[in-house]
This record gives sequence, structure tokens and C-alpha cells, in this order.
Amino acid sequence: MTLLTLKDFAVTRRGRDILRNVSLSVCPGELVGIIGPNGAGKTTLMRAALGLIDHNGQSTLAALSARERGRAVAWMPQQREIAWPVNVQTLVTLGRTPHLGTGQRPSAADQAAVDRALERMDLQSFRDRTATRLSGGEQARVLIARALAQETPLLMTDEPIAGLDPAHQIATMKIFGALAAEGKSVMVSLHDLGLAARHCTRLIVLDQGGLVADGPPQDVLTAERVRVTFGINAFLQNTPEGLIFQPLDVVA
Repeated sequence: MTLLTLKDFAVTRRGRDILRNVSLSVCPGELVGIIGPNGAGKTTLMRAALGLIDHNGQSTLAALSARERGRAVAWMPQQREIAWPVNVQTLVTLGRTPHLGTGQRPSAADQAAVDRALERMDLQSFRDRTATRLSGGEQARVLIARALAQETPLLMTDEPIAGLDPAHQIATMKIFGALAAEGKSVMVSLHDLGLAARHCTRLIVLDQGGLVADGPPQDVLTAERVRVTFGINAFLQNTPEGLIFQPLDVVA
């Protein structure tokens, strides 16, 4: 079973190819990191796969109705705008919207999903706090909790750990890993290649609108590919705790 399939996928905007000839599938149990330099098309790939922007080629998610898509995938965009001064519990409960009928109030099962999401993001004590008054990092954690509360087979999230302190960056990646271990899948765009190497089960590298690598981190993050794609030299070593990746210098 696949949770997302892209075939001959392409996006053109203002006469310029942003993505071209991308084909891939995401299956249950994967933590997929989308990496690449700025402008490589990471955000565009996810937004187009969801049907949020025009594209050519096949996306199984874009072909779904809005309600079907809301039950198949939870989406956390890069922009972290919280429009209303509601409390954290109310905001996280919005993640249950795709599971509710028109005018239907959240059930005990919905509340249990919200409770699980708050606990996973260590936000139980934040329930009654006004979301717009939280710090940027705290707001990011609340928005991740809202996506988790949706309890979909697939979670797609664009730079979710940007702005989080190191402890919460690591904790969030571990949560994503736990979701994959439970049989769900997560697609996450990242700039931190060290965290991508350590926590993701699979990495997809985009560059200049094309898919240049797709596979386990130790196969994808070779010294040559890192040098050519990212323009850096890096230290890489396999350890009992996993792959260690540390950028060292910009290629001269």
C-alpha cells in the first residue's frame, strides 16, 4: 500500500520549470526527509502533491476530494500564522475538523486524539494559554500538535523544526520516528542535514527542480553529493547510534 504516489510530476510557474519528471512513492512506516538547497523545489513539491498549486503529472493525493484528503494526510505549512487568539486546546482541536460532520461537535474520541497530541508535544500545561501569546517556538509545537491530532496515515510538514531549540528539535524528530514505527509515514522538509541523517529512514534530494537522489541516508549523503549539491564539505561517519553528519566548510 502506498500513501502517496507521484508520477512524471512537474510544476511550471511563470514560464519557469520549478519541478520536472519527479516520480516517487511513500509507503507506511517511512520517515522521509526532503532535502536540498534553497530554491530546489521542496515546498513546491509538497504543496503541489497536495493539489494546492497547479501541476502536471499524477499525484494520488491531489486526486482526492478535500474531505478525503483531510483524512488521508495532515499538512503543516512553513508559514506559522495563528489568526485568532484562541487557547491551545481549541487550536489543536481544529485538527479533528476533517473527521467531523457539518455542525458536529467533537466527541470523546476526538478529545482523546487531542490529548494524545498535546502529550506528545509536551503541551499539557499549555491547554488554556492563548496561542497567539506564545513564543514562536511554542507556537510551532502547537501547530505540530494540531497536525498530530488529525491522526492521518500520512503527515506532511514543511520545515517544522525551524525556530525550535535543540532539545525540541530532537524531540520532534523522535516523535516523527515513533509515528513511522507505528506504521504511519511522515514527509518532512529539512535544512538540518545532521538531524535528517540521524532520524530519517529515507532521504529525497532535490536540486534545480529535479530528483537527484532517493534512498537511505548513508547512501544519499555521500561526500561527493554533498559537495556538488550543497556546496559544502562535511564529516560523515556511521556509528552504533546512527549516521553522524557535520558540515565543515563551504567548497572553495
